[in-house]
Amino acid sequence: IISIKMELIYKTIRRRIAMYLAIFLTSLFWQVNSFTRHGFSINTLRRINYERRIWKSRILKANPKKDVDRVGSSVVNSADEDESDDADANQQHAHNNNLHKRFAPKVAWDRHHQATLHLLHGDETIVDALNDYATVGTSPHSQPLPKRVTRLFSPNSQLVSSSKEWKRLKDHQDKIEKTHLRDLLMDKERCDSFFAEYDGVYVDYSRNRATQETIDLLFELAEKQDLKGKMEAMVSGEKINFTEKRAVLHTACRAGRDQIGSIIVDNVDVVNEVHEVLDQIKEFTEGVRSGTIRGYTGKRLRNIVSVGIGGSYLGPEFLHESLKTEPEGINAALGYSLRFLSNVDPVDVERTCTDLDPEETLIVIVSKTFTTAETMLNARTMRQWLWDFMGNDKEVVRKHVVACASISSSDKVAEFGIDTENYFFRFWDWVGGRYSVCSAAGAVPIGLLYGYDLFEKFLEGARSMDHHFFNTPFEKNIPVILGLLGVWNMSFLGYNTRATLPYGQALLKLPAHIQQLDMESNGKCMTRQNVDVDYPVGEVDFGEPGTNGQHSFYQLLHMGQTVPCDFIGFVQSQHDLCLDEEELSSHDELMANFFAQPDALANGKTVDELRSEGCPEELIPHRSFKGNRPSNSMLLPKLTAYATGQILSLYEHRTAVQGFIWDINSFDQYGVELGKKLAIDVRDHLKEARRKENNEDVKTGSPATDRILNYYIQNGRSICEQEDESDSIESKKTHRDYPPSHHNLGGQNGKL
Repeated sequence: IISIKMELIYKTIRRRIAMYLAIFLTSLFWQVNSFTRHGFSINTLRRINYERRIWKSRILKANPKKDVDRVGSSVVNSADEDESDDADANQQHAHNNNLHKRFAPKVAWDRHHQATLHLLHGDETIVDALNDYATVGTSPHSQPLPKRVTRLFSPNSQLVSSSKEWKRLKDHQDKIEKTHLRDLLMDKERCDSFFAEYDGVYVDYSRNRATQETIDLLFELAEKQDLKGKMEAMVSGEKINFTEKRAVLHTACRAGRDQIGSIIVDNVDVVNEVHEVLDQIKEFTEGVRSGTIRGYTGKRLRNIVSVGIGGSYLGPEFLHESLKTEPEGINAALGYSLRFLSNVDPVDVERTCTDLDPEETLIVIVSKTFTTAETMLNARTMRQWLWDFMGNDKEVVRKHVVACASISSSDKVAEFGIDTENYFFRFWDWVGGRYSVCSAAGAVPIGLLYGYDLFEKFLEGARSMDHHFFNTPFEKNIPVILGLLGVWNMSFLGYNTRATLPYGQALLKLPAHIQQLDMESNGKCMTRQNVDVDYPVGEVDFGEPGTNGQHSFYQLLHMGQTVPCDFIGFVQSQHDLCLDEEELSSHDELMANFFAQPDALANGKTVDELRSEGCPEELIPHRSFKGNRPSNSMLLPKLTAYATGQILSLYEHRTAVQGFIWDINSFDQYGVELGKKLAIDVRDHLKEARRKENNEDVKTGSPATDRILNYYIQNGRSICEQEDESDSIESKKTHRDYPPSHHNLGGQNGKL
């Protein structure tokens, strides 16, 4: 309660200071302007003194409880003048007609009022009071504020793009446009300083279109945006997700036990709760892997199907693919399998379940609210699959289905039939889906397949990068540097696309994870002050591993639009090969491309170089490369569970840095909701159409939607309308005993 009161007091004081500053500045402006235009005269002084006293009188009469006596001296004097205000006002009224229209009654007050309203539009109490004062004695001579003043107090003045630090970078951009990376890379002193290293992670950012002056200006912008303060607010549990009024504490999901008691949110020890859940997950996963916990028929549970979508799927799958070929991961996963079911397309169900034995399968449902439409439909499908083979005894679900959801969803979890005492693993509202891989969403499926100990190493790697991010000065802080360069490339140089290019096949799902992480976080258009951004934010992210991408889209990277790239490589391979009579290993061949591509993008190939090589003159325009295309190169010792955690944490923090600089909320996703709402409406139309016996067209209110939706309805028949066919259901005990002959997943008398 005390902290809440202090916060309210702080906000009130901050708004009052802003109001008084606005009043002082506008009052000072009009006094100086009056003396400049009309000279120092007794009439000028009388006019200013009159407006000052009449304003104070109105404020005190309209709201005597407000403490307005301390408004700047150019506007209000001390309270001992109150008794003479009305008399002075009456005496002055007779003199007003002889004054220049610039000094007509109420002019200065109107201008104060307009400027203050612009600045304090969020404080309803002050705004209402000012509106009341403004309506008293409006003068026909009132004039709007000059543009140079209204611009100072307009909503756009709150944008970072209006700051002097941003404008310096815009001016500096013109200087950078005249440079070429081919020349910048010849500056040894610059290249030797444009790198950062921490705990085995080596990042070279010298191939960015930036000089030391650029970096210094970006650090000034970071200071202007209070980047350090925002980072500390995030890690300490302040509710920086202001639209949903939530803390942002995905870092707490990998915090060590030594941090228990350090983060309190809503009177809850966050880190302590995290470790309670992790201990529960460890006990459960070890019980399944040891055979202590078994399925409904007594068989060991060897197959895991993780049902989720978005962050509940992309992050855990990225981690799974990274560990799949890691030596320790290979040994730990022997005898087990993990599959992900995310798409609501029934084909995804078919591909996921084919050749699985339901009696040996454990279903993990990952949904924070336990209401996500796609996830819950797939969850009900998997539950039906289990019932079709083992009967609809409630113990089937209690033995074969677990849930990862928020504690507020426990009733829905129980309603589904899940054992909430032993098979329910909670996570919290302060963990966003795309940031949830370190929570139960990733811990349960990964711990079941690879063992909890390997997952713990992944958490340790993420914890290491967290420590670096929150404790290292910006000059050597890898996520901060990459985030600031991302702002530079996007908002100043105009590169609105970015590629993630891991030279390691085990990271094949990393680009998809970063795609969601960045685009769902920073694909916004509104600042914290509810003002539309007037600068570019939120890149389009894509990528592909290694040499696969070279033979796919690198043509565009070299000769099409400019796309800043992140190259990720490793000193050692998870599995290297060296053939007889080959001088280099397969990993060396891969890494030769890793080192060559950034230089090719930066330097390009000039006309003179082509001529010296004997290139036909008519082909020179087609074979020349302009270069000057930025990239970062990241090198790690080896792709392990620990290194995977470092990479995950690094990119999470890079995303947050960019959002902090852009002054947007990187932790909500309202843009996802509209499509979901419209999909519900379409479902209602489809249900109505399926119930109709005639072929009457569906009316949605949109002619374009009506046309294509009716085409779909008229040319297709719902499987729910079809009569049962004799060969649609196969009688079998399990897939292993009786493999399906027509890709039909239904069990004995099943409904699928």
